[in-house]
Amino acid sequence: MFWHSVVSSNLRSVAYEDGCLYIQFHHGGTYCYMGVHETVFQALLNAPSKGKYFARHIKHCYPYARL
Repeated sequence: MFWHSVVSSNLRSVAYEDGCLYIQFHHGGTYCYMGVHETVFQALLNAPSKGKYFARHIKHCYPYARL
């Protein structure tokens, strides 16, 4: 799995593997969001604001687990 560093005040890095979107936060650990389609991951990488995209399209939309 390859981690992508992102420019964000909230997100440190993101990765994607087998339907799981992994997010490392600056102030709160690493989480796996399950059932995420790869297009959502690509849209996150391409979003001008990673934090806003995460809040609108991922945060309350997918089940997650803290790793």
